[in-house]
Amino acid sequence: MNAILPRLALSPSPAHVCSVKDRIAQVPVLIFDVDGTLAETESVHRCAFNAAFREAGIAWYWDQRTYKRLLQVAGGKERIRAFARSHPPHLILSDNDIACLHRRKTAHYTRLIALHACQLRPGVEPFIRNALARHQTLAIATTTTYDNVDALLRVALAPDWRGRFAAVVAGDDVPLKKPAPDAYLEVLERLRRPAADCLAIEDSANGLKAATAACIPVLITRSEYFRDDDVSQAVLVVDELADLL
Repeated sequence: MNAILPRLALSPSPAHVCSVKDRIAQVPVLIFDVDGTLAETESVHRCAFNAAFREAGIAWYWDQRTYKRLLQVAGGKERIRAFARSHPPHLILSDNDIACLHRRKTAHYTRLIALHACQLRPGVEPFIRNALARHQTLAIATTTTYDNVDALLRVALAPDWRGRFAAVVAGDDVPLKKPAPDAYLEVLERLRRPAADCLAIEDSANGLKAATAACIPVLITRSEYFRDDDVSQAVLVVDELADLL
């Protein structure tokens, strides 16, 4: 566990939060998850999946309850495969079928993000701006695709968002997705930094498990779909990054 950030209670006192603000400012590397952490995108993903199903003539519809359950399966293609195996109408989909369906979904996601101009969560933009001003290194470790990250951040953050992050590891860059630690380990490899230099910023239990398995301490920001997750192993849990400004 990083000595800079001792674990705090789930409802820390104002004094503790103030102390953690100072300690976060000393962490050399901040590694961000994307969906649910930087922006509340899961509802957009859900709508994009349903649009792809309609376009492909597949009689599936993922309501909020179904999608929340499917989010326990990391990765969009993996969710399609899991649902096809267990819900009517049962379909036998090849890897190519799933990849094509997922490409449709990504196209719809990009369209919806551009159409509705999805906003970053409260506090995210100034948190990132302050970190860069302190010369902290920023990175991304996510299970979503790079195209999805780009679609979101070029609209919600800046067209040149990529220049703010020293490393971006997306779901297709590693063999296993969260809760496996692969994405975080790849970030450490690309940055050539030890886990002790880093803090992960996540919103879910799967993300917490992934970072912890890579020996990286975790700050949790509660999100819409993962608000009930057990994140008791995080060093700090807040509602929004705005709480740390």
